Amino acid sequence: MADAKAEAAAAQSSQEEEEDWKEAEGDVEVSDRAVGNGAAGAEGITDRPIRVYADGIYDLFHFGHARSLEQAKKSFPNAYLLVGVCNDELTHQFKGRTVMTEEERYESLRHCKWVDEVIPDAPWVVTEEFLDKHNIDFVAHDSLPYADASGASNDVYEFVKKLGKFKETQRTEGISTSDIIMRIVKDYNEYVMRNLARGYSRNDLGVSYVKEKRLRVNMGLKTLRDKVKQHQEKVGEKWSTMAKLQEEWVENADRWVVGFLEKFEEGCHSMGTAIKERIQERLKAQSRDFSLLQYDQYDSDDDDADDDEDVEEDIAKVVKLVKD
Repeated sequence: MADAKAEAAAAQSSQEEEEDWKEAEGDVEVSDRAVGNGAAGAEGITDRPIRVYADGIYDLFHFGHARSLEQAKKSFPNAYLLVGVCNDELTHQFKGRTVMTEEERYESLRHCKWVDEVIPDAPWVVTEEFLDKHNIDFVAHDSLPYADASGASNDVYEFVKKLGKFKETQRTEGISTSDIIMRIVKDYNEYVMRNLARGYSRNDLGVSYVKEKRLRVNMGLKTLRDKVKQHQEKVGEKWSTMAKLQEEWVENADRWVVGFLEKFEEGCHSMGTAIKERIQERLKAQSRDFSLLQYDQYDSDDDDADDDEDVEEDIAKVVKLVKD
């Protein structure tokens, strides 16, 4: 029993040593990769996840934001991603109004799978005190210089870049919060009309009484145009079907007429041949009968008057047959 316990303890100790060795090896690998990525400051980090910080406004959170956060999260094999979000006061002061409130922007980020922690009320410019407070090892952002709207510097990340703690991420082309807002502004009337149809009031949408009436008239005209267009499409489909049926009927009719004429011609030819054969047979029969009558006449010159009458009757029959 004691031997079994000893063997179990030895196995557990060996397993723990192996796990410690793997953990130490993993930490060294993290450090090496960090140095390879230009992050020389990560050399001494071997006992904990590397804390990476990304900040922004994140208004109308979209997949471009998510992709940049994914890059920040994957910048190290064992990264802990903190995301700082500026509040409404700072944002409205230095950038302008947002579509979403600060609480909505915080909550959107909390539901992103790459984010480990959200820091509300983040500063507009990252400072050394802020890095120390949150134990931040690296700051991740795209490399474009962002001028400090407060006038403190030409690039809000200049301080971090000088420390060698900046991790560059790539922007996603073709998508941005400004682009989404421009799409809405471009089709503003359409969105207002759609929301009016859904039951929103003009006060909710911030439009005047005259504009509301004009939009409702336009909405009615658009609905009417759509119905007319649908009706035209249906009529067009019916006409197309009728034209197709007519074309098929014409093709079939031509084929039927040609077939009928061929059959008619064939029948006429057969009928003419039969009539011709019948006439020839009758003529041959009549010619044979006439020859017999002539022979009988020459052979009976000494017959009496009754025989002459019989000959005349036979001749009359022959003539009648010829006429028939």
